[in-house]
Amino acid sequence: MTEAALVARNLFKVFGKNPNQAVRRLKAGEGRNDILDVGTAAVIDASFTVNRGEIFVIMGLSGSGKSTIIRMLNGLHEITDGTVTIGSDQITGIPASRLREIRRENVSMVFQHFALLPHRTVAANVAYPLELKGVSKAERLAKAEEVIDMVGLTGWGDKLPSQLSGGMQQRVGIARALAADTDILLMDEAFSALDPLIRREMQEQLVELQAKLQKTIVFITHDLNEAMFLGDRIAVMRDGRIVQIGTPEDILTDPANDYVEQFVQDVDRARVLTACNVMERPRPVVADNAGPRTALRQMRDTYMSAAYVTGRDRKLIGMVTDRDAIKLVRKGETSLESILKPVPLSVSEDDVLMDLFIPSVESQLPLAVLDAEGRLTGVIPRVTLLAALGPGPNATEEITLPHLPVPQAEIDAVLEAAEDAVAGVAIEREVR
Repeated sequence: MTEAALVARNLFKVFGKNPNQAVRRLKAGEGRNDILDVGTAAVIDASFTVNRGEIFVIMGLSGSGKSTIIRMLNGLHEITDGTVTIGSDQITGIPASRLREIRRENVSMVFQHFALLPHRTVAANVAYPLELKGVSKAERLAKAEEVIDMVGLTGWGDKLPSQLSGGMQQRVGIARALAADTDILLMDEAFSALDPLIRREMQEQLVELQAKLQKTIVFITHDLNEAMFLGDRIAVMRDGRIVQIGTPEDILTDPANDYVEQFVQDVDRARVLTACNVMERPRPVVADNAGPRTALRQMRDTYMSAAYVTGRDRKLIGMVTDRDAIKLVRKGETSLESILKPVPLSVSEDDVLMDLFIPSVESQLPLAVLDAEGRLTGVIPRVTLLAALGPGPNATEEITLPHLPVPQAEIDAVLEAAEDAVAGVAIEREVR
């Protein structure tokens, strides 16, 4: 059962001369533009729960309210109405001294423009949160060195921020947040100031660090591909309101409204959807105690020239071909054991579609999808993979293949196979 690390309930933030009146009017049904005479509504009735150990991404265009929300979560912006609870502590309406204590002990923040102290070394910057907690110099510098190594900056502890590249400076910012050893990290457009290659590298490193440390992260971004890559769940904002919360797959395949649908239409599906999102019921599959006639019937019914073989626990054991099964029938044998072959290619449920393209080309059967215990949970035919890479069920655009270093001959083979499948061309066999 998941445990809540942070809970936001019915948050409102209004800037202006009469924010409380603005909130009353918003609750009564007036729109954002209707209350401009008394204030500007940055956040309107936003509610969400961030589970312990997850990366929760809040995304939206400029002016959507996402950066305002993250500053409300640690009290940098006073909440006009609503509540924020961190662990068991509600931060709304508490004394400033208690709020500072919660920030020191429970919440760290990584800013877009690094916010490093220019006159301090990398190590001193990283150790600064521990200095505020009163940790001894030797202990905090030892911790800083440990975290500096963790983010890939070994040997840079004695340098000044001005001697580092932008990507390295942002690593220092992340290291400083990690050194504080808080449960929650708030990251406000943390990678948006970096060039694309460094940005992708930082995203990958954050995912690697999260796998090790299991922090609770609230990540703000305007970049949908970044949100899809990082987020366990995503909250999409528009005009101060949260319009949808869901997993990346939920947002991509089941948008809540036209706005979200338009937002996701250009997302790189191959980097978001996984094998378990597109797999079909396993077939053709026979049990390991079945005979060759049963295997041939399964292959005939699915128009395939081979079949997967599983044990009673559904673990994938191997595969058999129609030609080998026919030979057994002619010999009068009733066991598949002598013709069982290893499966050359299989994929896991969590593999993204980008990684399935070449295996699909090389596999004579629909790709076998296995769970963590090696059980066969589904298969992915080539045509299904190609359809999943397309722009969506209601789109009319042509399918765009991912940019991969794949030989043209292999691409042509996949397209030819897809055309055959769509046309209903059966695989011919010699069954006598």
